[in-house]
Amino acid sequence: MIRAKKFFIQTFGCQMNVYDGMRIAAMLNARGMIQTPDVTDADIIILNTCAVRAKATEKVYSALGRIRLAKKPDALFGIVGCVARESGADAFRRIPDLNFVLGPQSYHRLPDILENPDAKLLNIDMSGLEKFDALPQMEKSPLLAYIPIQEGCNHCCTYCIVPYTRGREISRDFDDVMRDVRHAADTGALEICFLGQNVNGYKQNGKNALSDLIRETAQIDAIKRIRFTSSYPTEMTDDLIDLFRTEPKLLPFLNMPIQSGSENVLTRMNRPYSLKLYIDIIDKLRAARPDIQISSDFIVGFPDESDDDFNQTMEIARRIKYINSYSFKYSPRPHTAAAVMPNQIPENIKKERLAKLDALLNDIQREFNDTCVGKTLSCMREGADKTGRNTVYRTPYMQQCIVNIAQNSAPDIADIKITAASKASLRGKISD
Repeated sequence: MIRAKKFFIQTFGCQMNVYDGMRIAAMLNARGMIQTPDVTDADIIILNTCAVRAKATEKVYSALGRIRLAKKPDALFGIVGCVARESGADAFRRIPDLNFVLGPQSYHRLPDILENPDAKLLNIDMSGLEKFDALPQMEKSPLLAYIPIQEGCNHCCTYCIVPYTRGREISRDFDDVMRDVRHAADTGALEICFLGQNVNGYKQNGKNALSDLIRETAQIDAIKRIRFTSSYPTEMTDDLIDLFRTEPKLLPFLNMPIQSGSENVLTRMNRPYSLKLYIDIIDKLRAARPDIQISSDFIVGFPDESDDDFNQTMEIARRIKYINSYSFKYSPRPHTAAAVMPNQIPENIKKERLAKLDALLNDIQREFNDTCVGKTLSCMREGADKTGRNTVYRTPYMQQCIVNIAQNSAPDIADIKITAASKASLRGKISD
């Protein structure tokens, strides 16, 4: 009996990478391969990578170093995604026995290395939307289906490597996106999350926008929840804001990164919006949907950030009360303007500022979680917790809620009464 080949895949980074990892797995499953959680048992090992911060890139190479010692002698291994695009052929210099390096728009070429395992496969081309046509549909969708609608970004923030690793902004065909949405709904999805580096900048022939995708998706009975990430402030149109008022399937939660509360820093970041514009958008969203909650991304220690600039970031966090945010020390990235700016902030100051901001954001998150105790929220099942005895649900505000019920008897969507809260999660029970 011929043993089926096995593959191991580890995904780093954002939700776009989570989607890419799922599609890579589906592509290899369609070729008769079996996924394994054991890297030492795999015939092909894939690291699906993120290059948004220097630490993320080094984490990938550290993992590669461990894998080359642990893998079977004849196992193929390599990287796909943004680190592959960033590193290019240099990846083979750093890890000489690497077999493949494939960028985020060319990972559909992965089967080529299976056909010719003695070759070195390098492809970091910006091939546009070709991969979406080349990848097979998933046979079964998870309850939460990620649907990419555009790739790349035209905003060219001075700190961001995305325009280099993912390319300039390009939107998928409206009908192709809706075909994927309907397939996901037909194969088990209850929630659709539209993805893009600049998701609310989606435009197709100047007439179809993200709001049109949401309206059409909401007409599908099987789909119960809709959301999108990640949003750019100047692309948050009144039409999109109004959907939070009129469309009940659109969750009352939005990630809209501000990055800094200082207009001086925002200017150096090449993020051309004023604090007034940003706050006005939040006010409109809260008028349209009073229960909406906002999350954000923050960068501290950007070149030439003063104490006053940082204090303004603290102030905007207090004012908006972000319930779930991602905050990072500024990390110089190759191919970006900020990497060569003068007045780089010392590491110890960046570390100190990040600790202060994180403490504030944690307090705000804990305060919001506490307000949920006693409420009943409609939540969707995510999976078993680490113990395997409980089930993790996700609230409309993206909080994890742990329920003392075995996953095999847990309903996909349930009204859950929140009984306890911590900074990181909630606990609850299914309402009678």
